[in-house]
Formats: sequence, structure tokens, C-alpha cells
Amino acid sequence: MSEKSLLLIQVGTPPDDIRAQAGDLPLWFSAVLAAGPAFKVVRVFDGEPLPPHDAHSAAIITGSWAMVTDRLPWSEAAAQWIRDAMALGFPLFGVCYGHQLMAHALGGKVDYHPKGREMGCLDIDLLAGAEEEALLAGSGPRFKAHLTHMQTVLELPPGARVLARSAHDPHQVVRYGAHAVSTQFHPEFSHTVAAACIQLRAQLLQSEGFDPQAMLEQLRDTPVPQRMLQRFVAAYAQPPATAPALNTASGAQAGTILTV
Repeated sequence: MSEKSLLLIQVGTPPDDIRAQAGDLPLWFSAVLAAGPAFKVVRVFDGEPLPPHDAHSAAIITGSWAMVTDRLPWSEAAAQWIRDAMALGFPLFGVCYGHQLMAHALGGKVDYHPKGREMGCLDIDLLAGAEEEALLAGSGPRFKAHLTHMQTVLELPPGARVLARSAHDPHQVVRYGAHAVSTQFHPEFSHTVAAACIQLRAQLLQSEGFDPQAMLEQLRDTPVPQRMLQRFVAAYAQPPATAPALNTASGAQAGTILTV
């Protein structure tokens, strides 16, 4: 166990309407990791440089309103940082854009989902053998997760293993190595965040054949995704005196340390 802080690689910020209701991304992660360690936020989408890998104990890569296929300079620089992290065995947890960026960085293919948007509080199904994954222990064969994405991992990187899927997307949880995992869904989303995302896009969702009101009514708590994130942090970034065992359930400014 290391006493170094956790690194939150922020790869985007919500639209103003969502920030007004729910705050910025670091606050969403702070709420889920309320009993966890300090973390340092690096806003790479704003041009902040990523630190050396030995400066922190592990990293979470957030979601974004950008697209991996845009190959933005900050995103490609983050992809190289991910490749270097993997070579060093540095622990990584990617979320949505972070999930796609990890796959892209490591040799997979990312693009728009051929069947369009996936959004709402939806069922995630474990694949055979995934029950042995410590981050998913006790989850049961199916659980709920919050989703909102248009791009997806179309092809996995060499050596990657899928642990869970949804009816829409076959790559919901992917493990890349002993210390690197990612989720297409959002473990950091609360009911408030998920509702704000649906409400912001209500007219667009209707035009795509969704029922925004039904989507709002279907929102639920998502304890399994939250526990995945908490367990990752407990394994790699908790202070030794307070870290639980890996298989148990359990407004930041740029560049600041946030105690969560």
C-alpha cells in the first residue's frame, strides 16, 4: 500500500446546465469515494500536463463530452501516458471516455456505435468467469449501471478480456492487465447526475426514439459500479491503516488535492 495520492485525470467538464445542478466531475467522484484517500485533479483537457507515474499511487480517467476519434492533442498525449503506465504496471481505472481512451491507446478500435446512443439506467450482465474478478465479487450475474455514450470500443486491444456486457454494447467492463480495468458505464453517476444528463438531452432523445420520462422513472441506485470504483481505490490508493480488503463491499479546482 502506498500513501501517495490518487490521480484523477479529468478529460472533460459537463455542460453548464449539468454543472449548475450537479457540479464538476471531481465532485461526482468525491461523493462515491467519500471514505477514500486524497486525490489530485489534473485537467488535461485544459492543457495541464500529466505528472510522472511515480508521483501517485493509481489513476482514474474520467468521462468526457469529447470524442476519442477526434484525436485531440491532449487526448493523444494522455493515450501515450496510458501506454507508458501499462508498461510500468501502474494501476488504471478508465470510465466511459477513459474506457475508450485506454482501449485506443493499447491498440483497440474506437468509433461511433453502429446502433447509436446507449443511455439510461440499464442492465449489465457478467460474462462467464467474471465472478472471479475481485472488483465484481458479490455483484450477482446482473446489475444496474448508468450509461450515456455514442462512441464505443469496437475492437479490443490485444490481450484484453471482457468481463461484462449490456444488451447494446458487448464491452462494458474490460480488463487490460493485473492492475488496469475500465468501464463503459459511469460508477460515479448519482441519481441527480443521471437525471440532469437525460433532461439536458430530452428533445434529442425523443427524436432518436427514446422516452425521456420513462428513462427518468427507471433511474435506480447503482451500488455495484460504485463498489468497483471503491475497491479499486482501496486496493491501490487507500492509506494502509484504513484500507478495506479488496474483496469486501464497501467542487475541486484544477491541480488541487481533494480529500474524499
